[in-house]
Amino acid sequence: MTNSSGNQKQRKVRTGVVISNKMDKTVVVEVSRTVVHPVYKKYVRRRKRFMAHDEENRCRVGDEVMIVETRPLSRHKNWRVRKILKEAALPGGAL
Repeated sequence: MTNSSGNQKQRKVRTGVVISNKMDKTVVVEVSRTVVHPVYKKYVRRRKRFMAHDEENRCRVGDEVMIVETRPLSRHKNWRVRKILKEAALPGGAL
């Protein structure tokens, strides 16, 4: 799968929920998916956590975000936040 320029690969895109934003310009995003167990044929939820770069520190815990694969930014960061799909509700229902 190449773009119109012919030499770039299509970047992987994932959607997940921010579970930690305690680091500067970094969030931890948990991506869930369901797979069928090969023996028991039961649907099982699989989860994986990705560290993603958040340049403007806009993400909060509970936000649903879209992350895209990028060049290695540090030892564990190979993803960056593309956009916030759904913001988390404020505690107490305040505006």
